Amino acid sequence: MKQKKRVFIIGERRNWYRIRLSDHQSAWVPSWLIHSKRPLNNQNHLAGAIIAIDPGHGGSDSGAEYKDDSDKSKYMEKTYTLKIAQSLAHQLESSGAQVVMTRSTDKDVGLKERVRIAENDHVDCFVSLHLNSSPTQNEGSGITTYYYHRGPSKQLAKKVSPQFKNFPISNRGVEFGDFLVIRDTKLPSILCETGYVNTSKDFKLIRQSSFQKKAAHAIAKGINLYLANQ
Repeated sequence: MKQKKRVFIIGERRNWYRIRLSDHQSAWVPSWLIHSKRPLNNQNHLAGAIIAIDPGHGGSDSGAEYKDDSDKSKYMEKTYTLKIAQSLAHQLESSGAQVVMTRSTDKDVGLKERVRIAENDHVDCFVSLHLNSSPTQNEGSGITTYYYHRGPSKQLAKKVSPQFKNFPISNRGVEFGDFLVIRDTKLPSILCETGYVNTSKDFKLIRQSSFQKKAAHAIAKGINLYLANQ
């Protein structure tokens, strides 16, 4: 039986504790880790990681729409990127990760500001969430995972994309994407388009909380696999 260790908490922030180490240094650890009575799962590589989640669009920027000029948020991309982001944040935090959100409400955030938020928090990886659209309604379908930089970003994309293989819409795989939020950062970063807003089949799923949670779970699983090799 392992002997319990006493730790000295010298700070607290957003469900994280700053503890004093024996070498007169300090470290931040998730609060659940201090209070948990369960043994750690050595397959969980999310504990202690810092993940940035970027719900695409927001505020006056609706993103793609199911119906053109609908003026109803229930038809707008920005609504569902935030819902998926919130589900992903919950799943990551439940595994001991610290989450940085570029927005947590329906508000305008500039593209460069989203990158700055992630870089200022020195995150381990950055995930931007979007929904696709096609020039003609009901023309496109499926999930695509984009990267810009080769190396860690492409590796992250290749770990996340296969997790979408058993979804009710097709997995279109990994593709190069020239998007500012993943281009203008040196952080490991990907952009996930989890379905087409202006395709009835996809949009019916996108609106379901079960699909949102399933998409979030797939991304979290992919991130965990990526971190296992870092």
